[in-house]
Amino acid sequence: MDRVSSKLMWNFFLLFFIIYSAVYAGVKIDLVKVDKSSKKMFLMSGSEVIKVYDISLGRDPVGHKKKLGDKKTPEGIYILDYKNSQSIYYKSIHISYPNEKDKVAAAKKGWDPGGSITIHGQKKSSLSKEEWTEGCIGVTNREIDEIWELLDLPVTIIIEP
Repeated sequence: MDRVSSKLMWNFFLLFFIIYSAVYAGVKIDLVKVDKSSKKMFLMSGSEVIKVYDISLGRDPVGHKKKLGDKKTPEGIYILDYKNSQSIYYKSIHISYPNEKDKVAAAKKGWDPGGSITIHGQKKSSLSKEEWTEGCIGVTNREIDEIWELLDLPVTIIIEP
């Protein structure tokens, strides 16, 4: 790439960053909604949708997560409670699954409810169109970077069927 092209590319990225920062400056994301059936995640500020992401789910996405290893993504109301920059899936944001209701239901069956459910980036460089997580919510690395910056934790997450 010649010097002029390199400078133009740099200016483009700088302009993009300035516009992106201005658009989202001061926006407080107070709710994340996940619609498993449409494979969409919505970042909300009040009743306004700020961003929408296509997502991947657990390999057996229909129904609520009940036990360790069932490859299901939980359904219900949880809290995004901490960020992990050292995740094996690039970066991750932890979901407070299992809650007390989940623990009681699993205990009645003698099951381990599992845990370590997150919104996370990719382990590899390309995002499969198939379900590829073990029960988490998967996005691209670029998208998890964006989500990471937009979320000031804790934030409520509602995961719907």
